[in-house]
Amino acid sequence: RGSLNKRVPFDLYLVTDPHRTGGRPLLSVVEAALNGGVKAVQLRERDLSIRELLSLARPLRDLTRRAGALLIINDRIDVCLSVQADGVHLRSDHLPIPIVRKYLGPDRWIGVSCHSLQDVMNAEMEGADFAVLGPVYDTPSKRPYGAPLGKDVLKQAALDGRLPVYAIGGIRPDRITDIMETGVRGVAVVSALLETENTEAVARDMSSALRLKPSTTIAIDRMASR
Repeated sequence: RGSLNKRVPFDLYLVTDPHRTGGRPLLSVVEAALNGGVKAVQLRERDLSIRELLSLARPLRDLTRRAGALLIINDRIDVCLSVQADGVHLRSDHLPIPIVRKYLGPDRWIGVSCHSLQDVMNAEMEGADFAVLGPVYDTPSKRPYGAPLGKDVLKQAALDGRLPVYAIGGIRPDRITDIMETGVRGVAVVSALLETENTEAVARDMSSALRLKPSTTIAIDRMASR
C-alpha cells in the first residue's frame, strides 16, 4: 500500500543532525521538539556505525513513543526493524520501493527524498507513502542537491500528484504560511529546530502556523485541477 489509502499523520517532520545542536545532546533537543509539537522524527546519522546507530535509535524510539510521534530511520531497514521504528526514509538513489515494502510490511511508512517534480512522480508510482521535496530555499546543508526549487515546484507537485509532499530546505516559522499555500502536506525541518536554543518554543510556533494552513482553499484548488 501507499499513503494514497491512508493519511500521513504528521505535518511537522524533524530531521536530525547531531552536528547542528551546538554541543547539546541530540536526545534532549529532540525531546524539546516533541514537547513543542513535532509528530515525526527522522534519525539521519549517516556517519555512525551500526552499534552507534542502534544505541541512539533505541532511546529515540522510547521518546517518540511516549510523545505519540513516529520514528523514521534514514535508509537502514535493519535498524528500523530492530528498534520497531515506524518506517524508513530513503535517499533519491534508493532501493526499489517494492523491495523495501517487502521487508517492512504494509504498515510501516516509506518516505523518499526528492529534488525535482519528476522525483516526486516516480516516488508515487513506486508506492512511497510521502515525499520530502527540496531545497525550497537556499540553505547550506542542501546546496549539494542543487539550486533552490522555489514555491512553484512545490505547488506543481501538490497539484499534479496524490502523494503527500513535505517541503525542506530553509524552512523557518515565518515562511510556513507561504509554503502551506502551495498545497503541500507539511514541512521537514533541520536547522530551525536543532540550532536554536529555544527548540520547544520554535516547534510550538511552527505547529501553530501549520494548524492555520489554508486547507479549504487548497482542497478546492486541487479538485478544480483534476
